[in-house]
Amino acid sequence: MPFHVKLATVLFSLVTLCYITIVAKEILSPLIFSCLFSILLLPLAAFLENKIKLPRSAASMISILLLLGVIGLVLYVIGSQLSDLANDWPQFQQQLLKTLDSLQEWISVTFHINTTKQLTYVHTATGKMLASGTTVIGATLLSLSSLLLFFVFTFIYTFFFLLYRRLIMKFLLSVFLDENSTVVHDIIEQVQYMIRKYIIGLLIEMAIVSTVVCLAFWLFGIKYAVLLGLLTGLFNIIPYIGIFSALVISSLVTFATATVITKVILVIATLIVTHLVDSNVLLPVVVGSKVRINALVTVLGVIIGEMIWGIPGMFLSIPVIAVLKIIFDRVEGLEAWGIILGDEEHKQNKLAKKLTVKSKLK
Repeated sequence: MPFHVKLATVLFSLVTLCYITIVAKEILSPLIFSCLFSILLLPLAAFLENKIKLPRSAASMISILLLLGVIGLVLYVIGSQLSDLANDWPQFQQQLLKTLDSLQEWISVTFHINTTKQLTYVHTATGKMLASGTTVIGATLLSLSSLLLFFVFTFIYTFFFLLYRRLIMKFLLSVFLDENSTVVHDIIEQVQYMIRKYIIGLLIEMAIVSTVVCLAFWLFGIKYAVLLGLLTGLFNIIPYIGIFSALVISSLVTFATATVITKVILVIATLIVTHLVDSNVLLPVVVGSKVRINALVTVLGVIIGEMIWGIPGMFLSIPVIAVLKIIFDRVEGLEAWGIILGDEEHKQNKLAKKLTVKSKLK
């Protein structure tokens, strides 16, 4: 086909795929999360089924309950720390008032806007916020109910994926032609291996980062060191953007609870050093797998994922791109896309040589 026809076909396919992805968010998002959880829990469910001789349904349910127990324990620790943080709300208010007074004075000196006009602007903005308070509360309750349904359906889908895993494998193998069965089976095996290694490595990385940050904040005398360390580890799951969010939250909490600005500087320096060590040493060793994605594609994937699906899209962007790279590397005609997604030079050179040989043969 001519180039313009190919380009129009590709663009139309991309637009259609993005539109379907956005419209079907409530269905696809929990399905993909449940796929990741089922791949993570598959060895445990297989152990309970083969070694303990439990029925497959019981093994799948016990695996999911254990996962829920771990998640509930983490949420309990964070919730208990947040309750302690709420007790210091008067101190937050006092520190905030001091900061606002200093800010008003700086604005008055710099922009020549007196305090009366500043208060008028603040009261006007506050009135608009209070006027829309009912809408905000309703949207918050709707978001909480949607989040609860999201978790419920995610774990229901995870149970069914574990229960019917052999049926799903047979379906995937039977969809394609017999001569492609070897490639399809290799892709499925590699995807399972990569996803499992990625999630386990991510959990180990999260635990190491949380422990290091907690210890560092505790040594520096930072208040709520455990809470800030756990939040840093959780936010670190989101590449690049997560550590920046953790830095902002930790700096604000420390600024509101500390008496000296030095502790805020220590918090910022600790998180920057932790991010540098994590991204250059810990991430390649612990989370590194056979499929590596370059930093440019990672950032673009996180941004596009947030635009399409919000926060869930930011979490799912890296596994989805890694799965696409596995497919691109093994499907003839798509190897070039695998090269642009990859990060390892020796793999890129190998694929580039393969494409060069193919072009010479043609």
